[in-house]
Amino acid sequence: MAKYILHVIYGSFFLLCLTNFSRAQLLNNKTSFTHQDTLRGTIGPERSWWDVLHYDITIDPNYNEKSIKGKVIIEYKVVQKDHSDYMQIDLQQPLTIDTLYYDGKLYINYPPKPYYNEGNVWHVPLPKTELNSVHTIGVVYHGNPRIARNPPWDGGWIFTKDSLNRPWMTVACQGLGASVWYPCKDHQSDEPDNGATLRIIAPDTLVAVGNGRLKDKTDNKNGTTTWTWNVVNPINNYDIIPYIGKYVNFTDTLMGEKGVLDLSYWVLDYNLARAKKQFGLNVKPMLHCFEYWLGPYPFYEDSYKLVETSHLGMEHQSAVAYGNHYMNGYLGRDLSGTGWGLKWDYIIIHESGHEWFGNNITTNDVADMWVHEGITDYTETLFVECQGGKKAADEYTQGLRRTIRNDKPVIGPYGVNKEGSSDMYNKGNNMIHTIRQVINNDELFRKILRGLTKTFYHKTVNSKDIENYFSKESGKDLSKIFDQYLRTAKIPVLEYKISGNKLSYHWSNCVDGFNMPVRLANDPNLWLYPATEWKEMNVSDATKDGLQIDKNFYITVKKAE
Repeated sequence: MAKYILHVIYGSFFLLCLTNFSRAQLLNNKTSFTHQDTLRGTIGPERSWWDVLHYDITIDPNYNEKSIKGKVIIEYKVVQKDHSDYMQIDLQQPLTIDTLYYDGKLYINYPPKPYYNEGNVWHVPLPKTELNSVHTIGVVYHGNPRIARNPPWDGGWIFTKDSLNRPWMTVACQGLGASVWYPCKDHQSDEPDNGATLRIIAPDTLVAVGNGRLKDKTDNKNGTTTWTWNVVNPINNYDIIPYIGKYVNFTDTLMGEKGVLDLSYWVLDYNLARAKKQFGLNVKPMLHCFEYWLGPYPFYEDSYKLVETSHLGMEHQSAVAYGNHYMNGYLGRDLSGTGWGLKWDYIIIHESGHEWFGNNITTNDVADMWVHEGITDYTETLFVECQGGKKAADEYTQGLRRTIRNDKPVIGPYGVNKEGSSDMYNKGNNMIHTIRQVINNDELFRKILRGLTKTFYHKTVNSKDIENYFSKESGKDLSKIFDQYLRTAKIPVLEYKISGNKLSYHWSNCVDGFNMPVRLANDPNLWLYPATEWKEMNVSDATKDGLQIDKNFYITVKKAE
């Protein structure tokens, strides 16, 4: 037995490492914060007065020198009548600004205040302008950007080579921030209302891919080509990504809920046959499943796209990064340990799920990233259900519990660009699955998921917006359940004791007022309604041997002494 326990511990630790770092680039584990963290994580006075309308980004990387140069034109709208004299522009060191333009003209400091640098922030004084007026700030910059050491988890610019020794470049910057490679308002709450244009200058021997649709390809007559990609929908800063490599393209279409959805795949030339097979097996079934459960794909105008990358993957909107080596599972492994996770390509399913939760619905603060990761994690369960039925989906979600640490709350500190526990993935999945049981009506549950993506279509939200929507639409007060699983690290314990023909039970290890109902495993028609105070009932055939609760509830059941 001791040997078996050790085996489980080591195996669980291995899976824990995979799970914690498999889905997104998490922020570091710092517990104290600096002025720089506040500048980055807060909508302060130099950010609050302007709203980004559009990014026009031109990027020119130099593979040999591991450097970049570029220009970004930020179109913005003035949304406060009385506002700061300064605009905060984020651009991470060691990148530096060379020249500024204001409304298309060479920028001249507005005396007596010069623009200046403060760490990863640039403070630019601008003239006071009328409310609702629209202006542009152009930034020419250059430098050697931070190089990703272990992308996508330790991110930055990626200068690598494919297996034929040809240059292969991209960026991974979730958590780290888009300002690691271009100047922007680096905060999730302000997506460009009118999308973005990405112009990528690449050697003629390579292909450059970006988000959205290819609008233009220009021969620069100097051995380089400019590839212009355009996104018309709002987009997260960290989702805007250039890919440069020896790509080939193939396409397909899907007849979806909103009509014809264009599918486009960009892969290394020597992987074309493998990609056609793997993408063919996974993408259309996934999109049909997700449209059934979640509503229409949110970016028909920009198309759906997979782009092969040297790192594992990331949810880049309309240009999902794919690096799972054309294998099922997570690099050939099943994170749930149930076998169900080996029947589909983890990166295609999970990262595409983010198109609905993370890209369509985006949190204002990264502290609420469970909305991205927890609900997207649950899209894996929904896909398993589409493929293997409800029992398979139950088993998959239950299998993910072995990697949950309950080390700290899922929601992190606000205003400092800091996520909560990495449990946001699998614990978030199990919380949603538990709430699904409480709702006890799968048609209503599906209606709620579809309602979320419609109500908050292309919007930024706070956790409470999502929590309140679940409660309102389900007709049940779920607030204590959300508080328990998101704002504490404690799993509720259902304690019980049997004395004679009396069964007593109550919730412990829980928030005040926790009163979640649970369903008995051996009698699905029998529910208990525990509270924090002890309740009592007569022992029945279903409870005479103790309480056996449906395993779809993520709780602990304990017999009291």
